[in-house]
Amino acid sequence: MTNTTGLLHRAQQLCEQRGVRLTPQRTRVYEIIANYSRAISAYELLDVLRETEPQAKPPTVYRALDFLLAQGFVHKVESTNSYIACCHLGHQGHCSQLLICDQCGTVEECHTEELSDALREKAQQVGFHVQHHVIETHGTCAQCLAQ
Repeated sequence: MTNTTGLLHRAQQLCEQRGVRLTPQRTRVYEIIANYSRAISAYELLDVLRETEPQAKPPTVYRALDFLLAQGFVHKVESTNSYIACCHLGHQGHCSQLLICDQCGTVEECHTEELSDALREKAQQVGFHVQHHVIETHGTCAQCLAQ
């Protein structure tokens, strides 16, 4: 089973458990994001979607993205206004730590519980309730450094 196939299967299972529908269009948008080699913008996503669904419009993509974000299946890379597939489906409360290459655009999701715990602890110390957090770190990936 490929990584994308595994993600799609897990997403379908979670939707069934949650009583929500992973429609064919939502599935296709998720598939595109999961197969893309780097973070993808909504308009890039629309261009790829139009290859198989010429009638697709921006609201179609944004509705699918809203659903995928709400379910925790994708992350928005705020600094580049783009999206990546979450590699920890079913763990909606996790802290997303994203390593973003400024040269090639790849985004690697990683998790360090110590960092997440430290942020939650600091927030509690100042009376702040964390609902969602994403840490974005920009730099250069190993592949680009090697070139």
